[in-house]
Amino acid sequence: MDKLQPKEQATGKRAQNRLRNRTAILEAARECFRERGYDNSTIRDIVRRTNLAAGTFYNYFSSKQEIFAALLADFLSRLNDNLTRYRRAADNTQDFIHYAYMALYSATAQDPLVYELAHRNDRALRELFGSDILGLAMRSLDEDVRDAMARGLLPNVDHEYLCAAFFGVACETSLAVAKRAHRKPESAEAEALLATRFSTTLFLGGLPRLETLP
Repeated sequence: MDKLQPKEQATGKRAQNRLRNRTAILEAARECFRERGYDNSTIRDIVRRTNLAAGTFYNYFSSKQEIFAALLADFLSRLNDNLTRYRRAADNTQDFIHYAYMALYSATAQDPLVYELAHRNDRALRELFGSDILGLAMRSLDEDVRDAMARGLLPNVDHEYLCAAFFGVACETSLAVAKRAHRKPESAEAEALLATRFSTTLFLGGLPRLETLP
């Protein structure tokens, strides 16, 4: 058993090193995309912000598009985790709407740059995934809405229009959350909650009910 330990330790160190390098590349890409924009950033720009050799970069990503895809995949993973957790807690109409918005706004507030990048680079996103950011983020919500109708949590209305209305509010409000969270990271969680309350009240009661908000 002792003879295996050096090999296991080496394997563990390699895995840690790979994770560390991958994280460094993604963080460097975030900085480049934020400062220069996605289209104006090059792989050379990204590599220069790390301590890695140019050849090392290609052990992890083959293109700038793959980096973008990795950043977005992390965002969508957090969003799906949020949606799964929140939607299971809903047992009435208001909670369903509230938690659905909260899932998106929380993910956006935690990673505002990725949402902003995806929103700005719609063409690149469609080329990579065949959809815009909200379409990717809300695919599972479509099924949730149908399920909520079947459970009586939502009225049996036009499903397509209901989702479109929900998505319309969510898209631009998420962008506003991203911008505010980007400017003031310390208020990100509060912004997500504020946006959730605003959107839920607007969606359920229309403009008159917004006046009742504290």
